[in-house]
Amino acid sequence: MPQDPHAPAAPDPVLAAFRKSIDNIDAALIHILAERFRITQAVGKYKAKATLPPADPEREARQIARLRKLSEEADLDPEFSEKFLRFIIEEVIRHHESAAAG
Repeated sequence: MPQDPHAPAAPDPVLAAFRKSIDNIDAALIHILAERFRITQAVGKYKAKATLPPADPEREARQIARLRKLSEEADLDPEFSEKFLRFIIEEVIRHHESAAAG
């Protein structure tokens, strides 16, 4: 009897294992980002209380350079890493500006 071409394909166990690993890593990334933002929010409150500026361009430049180097060592595209970090930094600065505004 011919197989129905519209029937769902049988699950691929290799692909399913890869996807499970990806899902686990994604969950870990979310938890790590949540912890990072808890800490940066505390920094933002401290900066507001101490009347420090929300942004620190020198530290940001050092962090980007450090993470680009780590990316290269990890065989990860440093351009991608920098874009990702800049996105996070922009969000952190936004939080710090909100804390400074009260």
